[in-house]
Amino acid sequence: MDFNENQVAAEAGDTVFDFKGNLADKSKTGGWLAAGLILSSELAERVCAIGISMNLVTYLVGNLHLPTSRSANIVTNFLGTLNLAPLLGGFLADAKFGRYLTVVVSATIAAAGTGMLTIATSLRSMLPPECDGVRREGHECIEASGRQLALLFASLYTIAAGSGGVKANVSGFGSDQFDGNNPKEEKAMVFFFNWFYFGISLGSLFAVTVLVYIQDYVGRGWGYGMSAAIWVAALAVLIGGTPRYRFRRPKGSPITVVGHVLWGAWRKRQMAYPDHATRLNGYDSATVPHTDRFRFLDKAAILEESHSTSAPSETRSSFVQSRPHTSTVTEVEEVKMVLKLLPIWATCILFWTVYSQMTTFSVEQATYMNRKIGSFTYPSGSLSFFLFAAILLITSLNEKLLVPLARRLTRNAGGITCLQRIGIGLTYSILSMIVSAVVEKKRRDLNEENVILSVFSLVPQFFLVGTGEGFVYVGQLEFFIQEAPERMKSMSTGLFLSTISMGFFSSSVLVTLVDKATNGGWIKNDLNNSRLEYFYAMLAVLGVVNIVVFVIFARRHRYKVKKYEINNQHEDKSMEC
Repeated sequence: MDFNENQVAAEAGDTVFDFKGNLADKSKTGGWLAAGLILSSELAERVCAIGISMNLVTYLVGNLHLPTSRSANIVTNFLGTLNLAPLLGGFLADAKFGRYLTVVVSATIAAAGTGMLTIATSLRSMLPPECDGVRREGHECIEASGRQLALLFASLYTIAAGSGGVKANVSGFGSDQFDGNNPKEEKAMVFFFNWFYFGISLGSLFAVTVLVYIQDYVGRGWGYGMSAAIWVAALAVLIGGTPRYRFRRPKGSPITVVGHVLWGAWRKRQMAYPDHATRLNGYDSATVPHTDRFRFLDKAAILEESHSTSAPSETRSSFVQSRPHTSTVTEVEEVKMVLKLLPIWATCILFWTVYSQMTTFSVEQATYMNRKIGSFTYPSGSLSFFLFAAILLITSLNEKLLVPLARRLTRNAGGITCLQRIGIGLTYSILSMIVSAVVEKKRRDLNEENVILSVFSLVPQFFLVGTGEGFVYVGQLEFFIQEAPERMKSMSTGLFLSTISMGFFSSSVLVTLVDKATNGGWIKNDLNNSRLEYFYAMLAVLGVVNIVVFVIFARRHRYKVKKYEINNQHEDKSMEC
């Protein structure tokens, strides 16, 4: 691309720069190579997070001698924080530092946290006295002290903070490498999210096989040390690819825009609506079409009486600059877009509450089951192999089989929409909890007859959750990025990841409430004396209620219109994910 073409793109608002700050030559930057180099950091993040979370509960119970319910909450709280931190990471990137610098700094912090975790799990002084009676009700074992847990917690939350900045910005920075105005690159970007998740799922598969095995049978320090080394390698790849990237400059915090609109609407709540929307501030120059939804927010764009819309445009412009709370129609409509995401955001939380059981109670269940394959003992944390295998299968079939088939059946160019994908995933989560309850009851019944059930009886529930995640994760990622305003891409990624966070936190809350309500009857240190199947059944019932609410909101959702060109016909076209 020559300079003139770049200049046209810049004037169209699609300004991208190279690492020297000049307008980017799109023939030498961006594309799949640049996107692949960027995604190396997300691959490292996934390897690290999955490698830690999938069998952390067995370390807490078996090595630190913590109660089962407390151990489960420690894991879910860590994962909840890890997926909530992207809100801060997205804010920092949008407001000040840009996506590239935020990813580099965040990856460095996460690598340091993983190094700390390596030390915390390698030092014998960080462990309580050894004990072989962890599961007996006599509480013979001495739990890890606060001092011993301090370094562990500091490590985990340092990793969570660093990972948040990576997770919030990698997908957005990767998609920046494709030009939506170029038909060839736009087509490539359609499959970017699918291949993005396929790639990081391969990393997850590596984590639950190789890393989990090393942690269980070689040593935690060795396993976590390998994760730290992977972080360092990913940083080197990310920084090494700098000349290949296309950069977008931060345009200011979208949270500030949201705050101004909400405050402006509240401050002018007593003012009457104008006769017509054209009298709102910035209507003629709006880059987003005005809508009647959430009409109360339109008051943020009402000009004061002393500066009516009859005044010259120059006067109105200077007035807007002097009164920052007089928002434009574009800003108001962007906030409306964010509000439209919230019902879907809320109804996706329960899926991740179900998912969290695969990292806590299901892993702990496995330690009570027959894990022998000849002389080999299958690691309980490696059961997630079947979860990620299902994800890889679904994401592979999605492009080659499911989408083309759906395209023929629905006559929709995209096959199935974002929300339809999410709905399918929610259905699988309900089925997984039903199966989980049945398997756990069978395990307990056989245990009373001194028969130990094979650990591979847990495979169906992992496979069902993995299949559901293959639909939900990709559907949510597309939905939150494509349905959010253009300038809020990082924040919308953080909003999406916060549903995962809320799912893990919700699991912690549910476990605590159930534990108190049943006086410890459903979830005990010894799962053979627990009623874990009741907990799973409760999640299945909640899932049925949740999907009904989701369908109601999904049917009412109207997809964002494409960026339109102002021409003589003012033609608008609907966009579906």
